[in-house]
Amino acid sequence: MNALHPIHPADPALGHLAGRDITELIVELRTEGREFGLLWPSAKPGEVILDGRILVDLGNVPASTVINLLALLREFKRHRG
Repeated sequence: MNALHPIHPADPALGHLAGRDITELIVELRTEGREFGLLWPSAKPGEVILDGRILVDLGNVPASTVINLLALLREFKRHRG
């Protein structure tokens, strides 16, 4: 995961994520993003795959969005010190 090289929503590597993996990413995003106002209490792994994209139920966004947001938060925190 790298903020400079975001994951594309149709990246084949995302197809290997299980619901448990996505849940862990969402929990981490909730924890890391809380101080920045990223609050999605109803977020959960979606059961929908659209055009090869695994969706997360936050209004049906690709799982890659969660991963890319985490990468951005980590990058920001690393540079903030």
